[in-house]
Amino acid sequence: MGILYDDLVIVRQSEKEGEPSVITVNCPDKTGLDVSTDGKWCYLLFWVVGKPTTRWGLLKKRLVEACPSCSSASGISFYTELQPPKPPDVFLLKLCCYDRRGLLHDVTEVLCELELVIKKVKVSTTPEGKVMDLFFITDTRELLHTKKRQQDTYDRLKEVTGNALINCDIEMIGPEATACSQGPSYLPHEITDGMLNLEMLDEQQSGYLPPDSVSITMDNLLSPGHTLVQIVCQDHKGLLYDIMRTLKDYNIQISYGRFSTKRKTECELDLFIMQTDGKKIVDPSKQSALRSRLWMELCRPLRVALVSRGPDTELLVANPVELSGKGRPLVFHDITLALKMLKTGIFSAEIGRHMIGDREWEVYRVLLDEGDGLSVPREKIEQAVWKMLMGWE
Repeated sequence: MGILYDDLVIVRQSEKEGEPSVITVNCPDKTGLDVSTDGKWCYLLFWVVGKPTTRWGLLKKRLVEACPSCSSASGISFYTELQPPKPPDVFLLKLCCYDRRGLLHDVTEVLCELELVIKKVKVSTTPEGKVMDLFFITDTRELLHTKKRQQDTYDRLKEVTGNALINCDIEMIGPEATACSQGPSYLPHEITDGMLNLEMLDEQQSGYLPPDSVSITMDNLLSPGHTLVQIVCQDHKGLLYDIMRTLKDYNIQISYGRFSTKRKTECELDLFIMQTDGKKIVDPSKQSALRSRLWMELCRPLRVALVSRGPDTELLVANPVELSGKGRPLVFHDITLALKMLKTGIFSAEIGRHMIGDREWEVYRVLLDEGDGLSVPREKIEQAVWKMLMGWE
């Protein structure tokens, strides 16, 4: 007997600001929270604190969509084989404007509010002070092919750009436009040497968080059927995402987990995990590999560097891509917001994917507009972007 669609995700909103809202998720259990054929279920309970939002309905919809077993609004059913998801339609948004400080972030913020996901971007500035922004986007609502959705998008962009808007055009293109490419695009050694190569890093080279800020221990004695992973670390935006995507990439299932925070910055997690064959992780080499990768992803979930590109200065941000092909959410939004707050202009920007070693990385390259000279110290820019990405601003 199936479970009702509305019972897959239950949201109980807090009545007062500062009090936690409760999100309950019931779904079939499998690595990555996919459907299983053995009848096991996953139960997730979250207490979340944040500003009041009107987007609980969207959040609930996205959580339900994360469980592909939901076959209809009347219930769910089990599948012996999972069909590969249909790739979303990709659209090219061409935006031509007169340039001003903060313009790129304002446009990016509108796209995020409209639930348009930026897959790739190329931004350039002409000597006449005009900018040509090319956004390769997908629509989480799957309505961008309609005239109404396109008109709504245009109206919002016109509202934020005002008289600076020269032209705006949206057209559907093939999904291959956002495919990963090693390409001829040159990546500076500040990114490729050590920053992206896990094997070249050790606990003395974390760069952003001190080595002792993350503690990971594994125990096979406490539970007869699971390996217990205990993590103590500093909180940051996307902490659970970083842990879950790492375990998913390693084909590890979580049977039970507990998450708590202390003093608003320190987090403690207890995770009871097992391999897909239902056994503990007893091989020391497998334990070491998983511990090292978790440690790396928690110390350095993103890589940030400010480098010289001839006479110019370029900001580089990189994050690993999930094996499923998904990139980290809202990275470009946070980069542009940090630069806007620093009143630092953007001359050009580009998002691309690169295969380095055996991993795919999403790399954001932002050429800064220095004008009469870079008025903000490089270290301050790098730290401001890092803190914004980590949610420490």
